[in-house]
Amino acid sequence: MSLVSLKAVLTPCLTDGTAVAGLVVLGWEDALAYVRAAEAARRPVILQAGPGCRAHMPLPVLGAMFRTLAEAASVPVVAHLDHGESLAVCQAAIDCGFTSVMYDGSALPLAENIARTRAVVDLAHPQDVSVEAELGVVGYHDGAPSLGTDPAEVARFARETGVDALAVSVGNSHLMPEPGASLDRARLAAIQSAAPHLPLVLHGGSGIAPDVRRALARETSVCKFNIGTELRQAFGQALRAALDRDPARFDRIQILSETVAPVTEVARQVMANLG
Repeated sequence: MSLVSLKAVLTPCLTDGTAVAGLVVLGWEDALAYVRAAEAARRPVILQAGPGCRAHMPLPVLGAMFRTLAEAASVPVVAHLDHGESLAVCQAAIDCGFTSVMYDGSALPLAENIARTRAVVDLAHPQDVSVEAELGVVGYHDGAPSLGTDPAEVARFARETGVDALAVSVGNSHLMPEPGASLDRARLAAIQSAAPHLPLVLHGGSGIAPDVRRALARETSVCKFNIGTELRQAFGQALRAALDRDPARFDRIQILSETVAPVTEVARQVMANLG
């Protein structure tokens, strides 16, 4: 099955009580594990290339890798640019075959965020590429603070940008090492009421307990959860175990290959939990 757009996999989630996992990719082994997990769970998967990944691996390489995995997969695969900093970065991702881009204008004043996001939408939609945006600021655990999404701004933002998905800040934070986020369900309900047909996205999904993620998928218009930290933890644990089994080994392909099965299983559980 070939690559598909973000809109294609999120639209059904608005009515079927499920959500799709946006999984943070850092290299070949975890990307391969995520696709294998999606096939085992019989769920779509969103392969995400964030700023850290892009600093480590060029966009053309990521695009080619995602396309290669998608062409051999039995489930829908979305190639997604996460936290795109500019129109130029979004254009570069589209040129490399990405089917979805996130433009992150969350730090900008509302009018500027709308204008720049609209420019990305105008660029992406004619090429059948979906656009995710962010309203409010999702901060970082023990780092940059969050700013809750203002429900009063949501309807205008959705109407004037035409985005396909909206990342919101309701108590979620990036890089939480364990579940513990206290979500503002009243704020989330108000956001949903303001744009009832717009798929919502929660970044920092590793900080949200699996049972809460599942309930939100069933009961709200949250259709995408970004998951990174718990998968990096699984990778790190598997890598340490592989090294400890034979400290004399030095073949990186052999060592890294032993991370694929453990990460696949953790990713499978994440996806199965979302429906």
